[in-house]
Amino acid sequence: MKHANIIRLAVAAALLLIASGAQAQEKQSTEDLAKAAQNPIADMASLPLQNNSNFVTGPYNETQNILNVQPVIPFHVTEDWNVISRTILPIINQVGYSPWDQGDFGLGDLNPSLFLSPAHPGALIWGVGPVALLPTGTGHTLGTGKWSIGPTAVLLTIQGDWLIGALANNVWSVAGPSDRQRVSQMLTQPFINYNFPDGTYLTTSPIITANWVARPGQQWTVPIGGGIGKVFRFEGQAFNVSLQAFYNVVRPDEGSKWQLRAQLAFLFPDK
Repeated sequence: MKHANIIRLAVAAALLLIASGAQAQEKQSTEDLAKAAQNPIADMASLPLQNNSNFVTGPYNETQNILNVQPVIPFHVTEDWNVISRTILPIINQVGYSPWDQGDFGLGDLNPSLFLSPAHPGALIWGVGPVALLPTGTGHTLGTGKWSIGPTAVLLTIQGDWLIGALANNVWSVAGPSDRQRVSQMLTQPFINYNFPDGTYLTTSPIITANWVARPGQQWTVPIGGGIGKVFRFEGQAFNVSLQAFYNVVRPDEGSKWQLRAQLAFLFPDK
């Protein structure tokens, strides 16, 4: 009888240890997945759907809406190097800018970029490559009408629960109709994330832009703000959802005052 009790206690302790180990493994898996989802050049395929509602836009204080479809596909070039393909296809509901302009709806310019990145990075994770702007806009106010190209780069580090970095690019027009304005524009996106063990995170990732061909005082858009997100699994599929709000402290005269950014990303980790 005494031996039977000892065996029962041993079995119960083993089961408790296995359950604790599985819980810790799941917790670690969620933490790692969250950090990979926040890394723009992670070795993980994903399909983010990012909706940006820009409030108080244009001369009549209307709401512009841009849904960005942003597939990310990694390619293993060698054992030491990856190429990460990031593409943005905007679907735009544009506001009107004159009494006879009722706005427009359709596709914006396609924005593909490629990042060459080490497959086994150290404390600093980085990627560099080309970025392009292709004139796929289906309306005059939905795109630039120009073929544009330039460099892009991303640099980040993961320190414990923190993920901090920035992505930047600049494009210049190289071809297109002569009656369309030339393109020279910069985009910089710093990002800071603090991760909790359950996949929840606090985030700020404002998109700072500069249109170098605009007249002085009308070039910059500088937002401040942030929000919250969560990485989770449902029926075996991994997701990343987030919501952020920004106020544009610097903006062109007819630029948006506020932005609400909601994102749903489908994640496809190898494991």
